[in-house]
Amino acid sequence: MDKTNSKVLTLSFAIAAALTGLTSNLLIKSFSGAFGFVAKMADSDLVRHGLPVALGLAVFFVLQFNSRVLVWGESVVQEVRKVVWPSQKDMTAMTIVVVVMVLISSVIVTSFDFVSGYVINGLMK
Repeated sequence: MDKTNSKVLTLSFAIAAALTGLTSNLLIKSFSGAFGFVAKMADSDLVRHGLPVALGLAVFFVLQFNSRVLVWGESVVQEVRKVVWPSQKDMTAMTIVVVVMVLISSVIVTSFDFVSGYVINGLMK
């Protein structure tokens, strides 16, 4: 495995682990407001802080030391490196097209809304 690819994979796995820890922390906070037994468990620092850290570390180690995940990640990085990214000129042109289309569609939807509101108000009177 290429050393650069290894760094990219390790960083990706660390980000996934951090997101897992953050998500579990937020779930514990949310569920403690809704369920009494979770609130009692969340009073403990071990559950409130230790469980998200433990889950994050578990996810990191499962991803980092699983050979099948590493092979899959290596192939993903290789495929992403093959992508031909558009130039800045092309990206600017495509962005302008998208903004113009969004403006046109918003004008159309807004006009339909006003017309239908006028018709409905006329029928209701």
